[in-house]
Amino acid sequence: MTKPTLTYFDIPTSRGEECRLALFIAGVPFTDERLNREQWEAHKASAPYGALPTFSMEGKPVLAQSNAILRMIGGQHGLLPADPWESARHEGVMCSVEELRAKLGPTLRIKDEAEKKAARTALATGFLPEWAGQMEKQIVGPFVGGTALSVADLKLFVATSSILKGVVDFIPPSTFEPFPKLLALVAAVKAHPKVVAWYAR
Repeated sequence: MTKPTLTYFDIPTSRGEECRLALFIAGVPFTDERLNREQWEAHKASAPYGALPTFSMEGKPVLAQSNAILRMIGGQHGLLPADPWESARHEGVMCSVEELRAKLGPTLRIKDEAEKKAARTALATGFLPEWAGQMEKQIVGPFVGGTALSVADLKLFVATSSILKGVVDFIPPSTFEPFPKLLALVAAVKAHPKVVAWYAR
């Protein structure tokens, strides 16, 4: 059987990156297909929901939506809890990350700098601290479920890293400083041997 293929943009961030990490940590050999914008336009009509990432495997319909892909990988390879209730709690964390992206995403398309600054300042002083406070309640420590790494942890790590690195204009890294469990989770994922190996490639 041929290797499965994960398709995403040629960037080491966001929904595609968390799926790449999950596959690598799970030890699943896969084709890491990375598209530029022109290639994506040619590919878009065949993608479920007209979006990336997609995950394809011989003999199966193409799977889309990052949470669905992560749930499948996590469930098959021990990166989600076996207990259905606890697994659903982890999925709730992943859904909340998508809410974060839904708030931040529109600001990426704002061209006017003053308007962008106002929108992101509002997020940094309102939604983001509220969101991080809710995450604190979900994290047992160091990971969401305790000592075992899950796909929910990978999703949190990828989604918060750009802010913590200070690369999102007008949202200071200090936004998450009052939330030690969230910061400890990100540090624990970053230090995981397989995450280190992925970024050392």
